[in-house]
Amino acid sequence: MKIASMIGARPNFIKCAALSKTIRKEHTEILIHTGQHYDYLMDKVFFDELSIPAPDYHLNVGSGPHGAQTGEMLKRIEEVLLKEKPDMVLVYGDTNTTIAGALAAVKLHIPVAHVEAGLRSFDRTMPEEINRVLTDHCSDLLFCPTGNAIRNLKAEGIEKGVYNTGDVMVETLENNRKIADKSDILEKLKLKKKGYIVATVHRASNTDTLENLGSIVSTFLESGEKIVFPVHPRVEKYLKQYGLYEKLEKGVTLTKPLGYIEFLKLTSNAKKILTDSGGVQKEAYMLKVPCITMRENTEWVETIEDGWNVLVGADREKISSAIKDFMPVKEQKSSYGKGDAGKKIVEAINETFNYN
Repeated sequence: MKIASMIGARPNFIKCAALSKTIRKEHTEILIHTGQHYDYLMDKVFFDELSIPAPDYHLNVGSGPHGAQTGEMLKRIEEVLLKEKPDMVLVYGDTNTTIAGALAAVKLHIPVAHVEAGLRSFDRTMPEEINRVLTDHCSDLLFCPTGNAIRNLKAEGIEKGVYNTGDVMVETLENNRKIADKSDILEKLKLKKKGYIVATVHRASNTDTLENLGSIVSTFLESGEKIVFPVHPRVEKYLKQYGLYEKLEKGVTLTKPLGYIEFLKLTSNAKKILTDSGGVQKEAYMLKVPCITMRENTEWVETIEDGWNVLVGADREKISSAIKDFMPVKEQKSSYGKGDAGKKIVEAINETFNYN
């Protein structure tokens, strides 16, 4: 059967890296790249490092306001689907690419499969939460990474076509750990294992207001820790706009965005991780590195329940206290599966479509 897979941003690429290989063993895959992330360090480097097949279509949508970007994606994706007539459309995660792909497919009566279904932060102010909820309610097959995700869908009346497959990111991480070990990023940045903290910031709630971004920057500078901060292009714009970039340069190790392999080496050897990214929270958990999340809520509740992640928002005192004192006190439950999500997903597709 012909499966059209939608990708467009860093989180999509990482999930696609493992699943695409498994799909192509039995099916024809059409890879459609919306161009949501288009800078080399946010895009092509992932294809190069993770051996993701070249996209069959690159829609070159680029950045823009949420509505305009999603609308343009919807228009261009629909044109490709009308031409290719796939048997199913596969979408990943919670990006604008995800919801645009799901909407385009469902309006053409093409079955939709959602990888990473059922996640909820219960914060409707986050665009990602809206994307998750709407995509799940458009989907025919819902591939959940955890039991909590299954329960969230059931609470919303979604029980048909739901599978607990585990998380595809486990496979990508495990497939690349040995490769990442060979990276020289620690030497380049003059870092010692477990002698630094990795920070990532990109959510609008943290970056688009001087109050929150200023609070985060001040805490980084006052922490007394060696902090390594790969800076997202949009975040760099705000740091410079608010006059914070030069201050950071004096006390924090700033880098351009890193590819998957270098970032994996960096995070796996960190003392702690400071982030507002959902994917990085989960990667920290899988790597057994304590995580401090600069948000008021998270869709990855298992990381909190297991005691390996703590929510601190943009509060200076809470961030500072967690940097100093937060440490996990119990063993993990390995909540995200055994690294066989790709196999389970393809088996579920075959079963649904009676493909042998």
